[in-house]
Amino acid sequence: MTKLVTIVGATGSQGKGVVAAFINHPAYHVRAITRNLESQSAKALSAQGVELVRADLNDPQSVKAAFAGSNIIFAVTNFMEPFEVHQSPVKAVETELQQGINMAEAAASTIDTLEHYIWSTLPDSLAISRGKHAVPHFNGKNKIDEHIRSLPVLEAKTTFLWITWYHNNYIFPIFTPLYVSTAQKYIQLGPYQAETPVWTLGDVTKNITPFIRGIIASGDKAKGEIVVAHTEETTMGELLQTWAGTKGAKAQLIQIGGKEYRELWGLWGEEMATMMEFWSDVKDKSWTDAEGRKVLTRKDLGIEVGEFETLVKGFENLQF
Repeated sequence: MTKLVTIVGATGSQGKGVVAAFINHPAYHVRAITRNLESQSAKALSAQGVELVRADLNDPQSVKAAFAGSNIIFAVTNFMEPFEVHQSPVKAVETELQQGINMAEAAASTIDTLEHYIWSTLPDSLAISRGKHAVPHFNGKNKIDEHIRSLPVLEAKTTFLWITWYHNNYIFPIFTPLYVSTAQKYIQLGPYQAETPVWTLGDVTKNITPFIRGIIASGDKAKGEIVVAHTEETTMGELLQTWAGTKGAKAQLIQIGGKEYRELWGLWGEEMATMMEFWSDVKDKSWTDAEGRKVLTRKDLGIEVGEFETLVKGFENLQF
């Protein structure tokens, strides 16, 4: 029997990798949720045989209709969109939270057919840091986690999937290394030390795919559990040197104060500085659960390293 896989954000970075986990597999029928059926990205999915369904995450009834009959659902929210629109982390968290609740309630309404709900989320920065670091684009997702856990029948079928650092974050000006001709090298300014640990998934469009397949193949093992999706453990300094190595260039990380970083980048500086200060402060606890729940890794899911594209390869293909 063919299983219906419904994917939220199918045209986005995570969604593309999730689609790849199921497309052209005879056991699955893929349904993509989109607000715009006429976009080029949507049309490209349709050409691959993906069913397109229009839905707005702000409209509970449209989400419920889109989720109807699903056996597997991949759900994700986009904090950055309302953050840009409203220029407010508070409003972005409010929007993201309501969207996440809408999806959770819609998924719960399909419980008779639903086998697996994969929810893309992040660790609880506030709890891990004992109230010191509240990263807005983490916090909204954490509140959604709480809502899912308040629905026992849904929690029992949910994998809480933590997505780590994207290699293409370097495309965003706030992280893009800047070339200084007089020094003949690239510099990167940040409110963090070179030793700040970073867990990365590299190219998420490719490397989320083995995790999704592993989660589904694991059966009940990943249900009700947290899975951290990362392929490599590095540091902010090593990350920069890896990128520079693929360009045959020299690079240097220059640490500046959080106040100066925020002044340079405004709201984006505030958001990213808070995350980096969290990572710098808690270090190896960054990807742990404050309640002591076990966090499953690729090894727990039986995923081999060879299934992933390396960070080096991802950086080689990255253009900006």
